[in-house]
Amino acid sequence: MSSASEHAIKAHGLYKRFKTGRTHIEVLKRVDFDALHGDVTMVMGPSGSGKSTLVAALSGLLKPDEGQVSALGQDLWGLRQNRIDRFRLDHCGFIFQGFNLFSALTALQQVEIVLKYQGVPKRDARRRAADALAEVGLEMRMNSRPAEMSGGEKQRVAIARALAKQPQLLFADEPTSALDGENGQIVIRLLQRAAKSHGAAVICVTHDPRLEAYADRIIHIEDGHILDDHRVDRAEAPADPLHHRPELVEA
Repeated sequence: MSSASEHAIKAHGLYKRFKTGRTHIEVLKRVDFDALHGDVTMVMGPSGSGKSTLVAALSGLLKPDEGQVSALGQDLWGLRQNRIDRFRLDHCGFIFQGFNLFSALTALQQVEIVLKYQGVPKRDARRRAADALAEVGLEMRMNSRPAEMSGGEKQRVAIARALAKQPQLLFADEPTSALDGENGQIVIRLLQRAAKSHGAAVICVTHDPRLEAYADRIIHIEDGHILDDHRVDRAEAPADPLHHRPELVEA
């Protein structure tokens, strides 16, 4: 496990613009960024601020027009596309607001499938998938399909799928926007656990100010610029609602 004080990712001078008709819109304006293993870094800002584009550039999903990203010591955008794809598969976990689950698969199969793509043997994949679902409180829902689950349960399946890969970088884009307050707290605490217990660098994009208390570091971005970057006093962190996890399976 990597040290909590070690940089997992660094970016310098990220610039991205998109063409709209005859004009160009600058979405990232030479942004510098870094994140540590063991930290939950919250990237906050209004819609259109550039926060999702920033995370896409950091994670190998969208190539910036200018700038560099060093991820786990590798020049991410200096790699060939197939190497970038493999880097994401091997080292990155992703959690989106839309859950991105397969309607025909059970919770266990949802998690197993990504491990199979990694080349994990079937027996090991099943064990790791079951362990990940147990960690997020879904021991009793392993054979349930998405139509049989609540929104909070679906998001926890998505988190289990990401955790089962044992990622060093975990990216979450508006992971609580479709959830109520209680389920949102459960989800963000699971992301916090990924950082503290698994040593992942968790980078979470959100416009929800309720999540600020769960971060180690908060970065505010607006109009393509970082306006503020500060660390949070962890002594002020709220109590862990997952401490009595079995009682929250219905969430």
